[in-house]
Amino acid sequence: MTRTVTSRNRNPIDYSAMGVLSAAHSLNDLYANYIPALLPFLVLSLGLNATKAAILVSAFSLASSFAQPVFGYFLDKQGIRWFVHVGTLWMAVWLSLCGYINNFPLLILICALAGLGTAAFHPQASTMISVIAKQKRGILLSLFIAFGNIGFALSLLILPPFFAHFGLKATLFTVIPGIAVAILLYFFAPKQEYLKGNSIPFSEVLSSLGSASRELIIIIVVIAIRALVYSGILTLFPLYFSTKTLIISWNNLMFIMLFCGALGGVLGGFLSDRFGRKKITVISLILTTPLFFAFINSTGIISTVMLAFAGASLLSSFSVTVVQAQEAIPNNKSLASGISMGLANGVGSLLVIPVGRIGDLYGLNNAFIVLFILPVIAGFVALFMKNDRTAKE
Repeated sequence: MTRTVTSRNRNPIDYSAMGVLSAAHSLNDLYANYIPALLPFLVLSLGLNATKAAILVSAFSLASSFAQPVFGYFLDKQGIRWFVHVGTLWMAVWLSLCGYINNFPLLILICALAGLGTAAFHPQASTMISVIAKQKRGILLSLFIAFGNIGFALSLLILPPFFAHFGLKATLFTVIPGIAVAILLYFFAPKQEYLKGNSIPFSEVLSSLGSASRELIIIIVVIAIRALVYSGILTLFPLYFSTKTLIISWNNLMFIMLFCGALGGVLGGFLSDRFGRKKITVISLILTTPLFFAFINSTGIISTVMLAFAGASLLSSFSVTVVQAQEAIPNNKSLASGISMGLANGVGSLLVIPVGRIGDLYGLNNAFIVLFILPVIAGFVALFMKNDRTAKE
């Protein structure tokens, strides 16, 4: 047993497997941003207001987020490889039906069912990356997450023009990339050797969570606040920009923010391996608030540049906090991924609904003020983290 483990640790990092997972993550997160990209068309078709738009986004996010820790626990226990490709296909199928649903409650259900697909994909895929990345998990997990964020960003360049040209019924054709990537994952995702389940009793898992509870609670609060800001911007910016005369279209502006956020995530993961997770998390979140206010209070190219920096700053701690959760409970990496990428993000997404209500009652500008203040609060909460490890520790 010892000889096998030593040999495996000496093997080089499997970059081809990382490439397949990262490419799949791009498509998976492109689908994860499907509902915000579709919102302007649903608003015209169904007459949705900001509150109902937030409910749709939250239905997807909540189903995804709160299911992830459950999936994560069973993945740690069983090592189920097929979640990555089945989850991707499941999400693609349900989302492809959105253009055919005219009943709002049924549309909420469809969005929630689609969210379960990404809930299955993320804990398994991020655990695969964490295992094969070995000591470089900070930078390599950040690259994996960056591919997802790039897919998230590309959705705003690809989907709105597609729906504008072909109409809502064209959602049916968006299932095709999901089928193709599910087949790719079936054949080329990391094999079962990476996914040895453990037989740790549930009581020991609870004990592990209890011993790391203080650190995990702080991580969850930080991620939840960041997710609220992120989801709130994705939900409300399209509604806000649709009422303005813009030099750059709203979907291009959102792409700039999200693409720079992906680059910021890579930089954050790289720096966290060298200078510590806590430092990067605190500094990046505190910087985000003034950058967003600079964006909203400026015009032209300066405003666009400020939005780009704000996106990079907001998302530079994305992968860092996932690694922090995995380091807090190292024997339950899938569960840690489910908590950090799922549960915490779900809490934040749930709070988008009252922010949307603020937008309806007091105007979108006031809703943005609330959102833009929150990152600095998250930064100060992160000061209480005790985990400040580097890759050398």
